[in-house]
Amino acid sequence: MSMQKIKAMVLAAGLGTRLQPFTDNHPKALYETEGATLLEHALRDLNRHGITEVIVNVHHFSEQILRFLEENGNFGMKVAISDETDMLLETGGGLKKAAWFFSDCNAFVVRNVDVISTLDLTAMIRVHLAAKPLATLAVRKRETARYFLFDDKMRLSGWINKKTGEQRIHRVRKSLRPLAFSGIQVMSPEIFPLITETGKFSLTNLYVRLCRDHTIQGYEDQSPLWKDIGTL
Repeated sequence: MSMQKIKAMVLAAGLGTRLQPFTDNHPKALYETEGATLLEHALRDLNRHGITEVIVNVHHFSEQILRFLEENGNFGMKVAISDETDMLLETGGGLKKAAWFFSDCNAFVVRNVDVISTLDLTAMIRVHLAAKPLATLAVRKRETARYFLFDDKMRLSGWINKKTGEQRIHRVRKSLRPLAFSGIQVMSPEIFPLITETGKFSLTNLYVRLCRDHTIQGYEDQSPLWKDIGTL
């Protein structure tokens, strides 16, 4: 991977309503757990896997995040900011706004700020670079309401919400395996010309649309630790 340039984006713009009352006065990214803020955990994890250039999107109490990064010397990384203070763009819109940052890399990681994981990101990036899908999604076998659906070759084929019964299946196969998204993905810059959505939109909707004609790959995350710190 030494010849490959890999960058990353940390999605840190969410309102974090499930973390109230903390988020009444602070951004979710600065919530502390295991002795560090969620943002510090995310940046240190990326750095551990050799990624030193990161863009962070901000919206809610954005000035606190900027101050935190400045006070900590960006944790020794090159950190750019994608400012969404005017309008929160969700995961897909946020990525599209930051597209300029990824013009000079072979692949990039996008991860939620509120995920703590021991996933071997280096191994996942290696798989992505070898297979060359548009995106590789870290997924786990765990209980949740919403699942991505994969065929026997771990290609994304659709999405289902087991609580509401809503489903969107674009690649019909005999049997589809439901797996829960881990909030971490590796993407190829080739995805950007295919993003026709504008304004606010989610990466989930983008993936489900693109999987009809393009390969979106699943990567089963079997690491011992995965936590969503989105709720107190």
